[in-house]
Amino acid sequence: MSGSDKRLVAVDDIRLALALLCRVPLPGGALSTDRSAYAVWAYPVVGLLIGGIAGGIGALALALGLPAALSAGMALAVQIVVTGALHEDGLADTADGLWGGWDRARRLEIMRDSRIGTYGVIALILSIILRWSALTILAEAALLWQSMLAAAALSRSAMPLLMAGLGNARQDGLSHQVGRPSWRSAGFAAALGAGICLFAIGSWGLVMIAAASVAALGTARIAQSKIGGQTGDVLGATQQLVEMSALIALIAVLN
Repeated sequence: MSGSDKRLVAVDDIRLALALLCRVPLPGGALSTDRSAYAVWAYPVVGLLIGGIAGGIGALALALGLPAALSAGMALAVQIVVTGALHEDGLADTADGLWGGWDRARRLEIMRDSRIGTYGVIALILSIILRWSALTILAEAALLWQSMLAAAALSRSAMPLLMAGLGNARQDGLSHQVGRPSWRSAGFAAALGAGICLFAIGSWGLVMIAAASVAALGTARIAQSKIGGQTGDVLGATQQLVEMSALIALIAVLN
């Protein structure tokens, strides 16, 4: 494959990852899903774009003199809009299913249900409050844009690792359609996410990476124990938990 062909493939992979993880119209015609499992390497690139857009809006709000809390709230809102609340939905469904069901079959059934339960509501409220609070503190420290870049890329680099390490809990759904990536693709995504994190935030990123690793491993162990693998909802929950953990860890070292 020539250099130009490789660049075209990389662009197509990024577009495919964008189509999966975002809710924005993409130019360039129809996408082939044949490389869905290979394109996971581009997930942290999508995170970089999402964090850049949302963090940029927050930074602009700060520059215009808006309070840190309002600027952080605007950045978080933009992030949710760009992704179509995809990961938030996964977090809510996962919380409802893993803690609302008494066996594997019932948990998966609850996770498929579009209605939200008590556990899902609580998980969403805590996620938004914790991220908003963390981003407000980081905005006051003039680190809003950098931290959003780092956390967005890092959290999306954890998803391919779960896809490679855990089997599909059900034989349908979004995660099953994407396919199981190789450890090579997942490892490249993890390395790329870590690299973006360190570039954006410097040596503090090491603490974020450590916290992200613990959150991802904990989520994987719980999912394996309760439903025997991962689903698209579990991957969304992983993104949310890793993002929260990374931001909180960053604040811990700053203080």
